[in-house]
Amino acid sequence: MIDYYRILGVSTNASQTEIKSAYRKLARKSHPDVNPNTEAARQFALLSKAYHTLSDPQERAYYDDQLKAQKNRSYSILDSNNPHAKRARNLAVQAKWDRLVDEVLERDRQENRERQRAVFTTVSLFLSTFFLAMMRPQLWNVFSTMGRVIVLTLFVIGVWHLANRLREYLAHYTYKPDPIQGSIISESSLPEQPFTRFSAYTFLLVGWALSLGIGLYIGWHMQDFFSDITLLFRHRIVSVQSAIIFDLIFYPPIAVLIVDTVHGLASRID
Repeated sequence: MIDYYRILGVSTNASQTEIKSAYRKLARKSHPDVNPNTEAARQFALLSKAYHTLSDPQERAYYDDQLKAQKNRSYSILDSNNPHAKRARNLAVQAKWDRLVDEVLERDRQENRERQRAVFTTVSLFLSTFFLAMMRPQLWNVFSTMGRVIVLTLFVIGVWHLANRLREYLAHYTYKPDPIQGSIISESSLPEQPFTRFSAYTFLLVGWALSLGIGLYIGWHMQDFFSDITLLFRHRIVSVQSAIIFDLIFYPPIAVLIVDTVHGLASRID
């Protein structure tokens, strides 16, 4: 059984702050970006496995029990210098290395998939707002009663979907910074999330406002072109301003819902 405490260079009663500090110090030396070789990748994978095991209280408690049980076990034939025992030990160690590397690679793939989902959601929200503001299709008053019911239903589902996705991304990629007074009094470790909650909200609001403003600006200068496209629907539009407002409110969440659904299906197929 691999001794994760020895790998991180900490004692068995080390605190979470000490474990995190030791992991970051060693990870910087053996990260594949710094040492692009197979041995460095294996060492980094082992460090990651050790850190994720010891940083989780439940996983650490289970691991400590296994480690104590192994130390209390009686002598085994595998502990001898017999060639067959050595070969068995080498095979077992190699199998553990392979499992660790596979776990780290799978975790990286999962993280990349989550990052792609976040990008698709935010980009589809900004692009749909931009194109609707630019083209101003004014479709709300074109729809019949049944069409409006369908649009409203999709809008409710889209808002629910968008809210859940944004809440998930905020929890995964952002953190709430400690108060200044508390951070000065007690030394706290750096968070694992890369962004603050305020910066994420600012990015979403500024991105949406820029998409809306740029779309309206371009649409204003190209209104003759887009008016020709929507000329067939003009006779059925009662209030142009209200139609534009309905379009900007209803359709971006629906666009996000459609794009995320298609992306999810494509990911499952892959």
